[in-house]
Amino acid sequence: MLAVYHLPYDPDYPVVCMDESCKQMIGEVHQPIPCAPRRPARIDDEYVRNGVAEIFMAVEPLAGKRHVAVTTEPVNDFETLTVGI
Repeated sequence: MLAVYHLPYDPDYPVVCMDESCKQMIGEVHQPIPCAPRRPARIDDEYVRNGVAEIFMAVEPLAGKRHVAVTTEPVNDFETLTVGI
């Protein structure tokens, strides 16, 4: 499989790598207390959940191209996101 990355670039048969990730978006409940001399900033560990973001990435390493799509709505398949790549 790794030998594919060593092949010369061919625009008719691009090598495309895809990945997805889910990230939770959080916010502060209380404002952080800024630092002062000899005292570090104080940040409360309580947070409010602001939803989830789905991050999709397609990379064509031999051409130096990448496409990133971020959505807050669930997506059932890559085909919806890869239109236009």
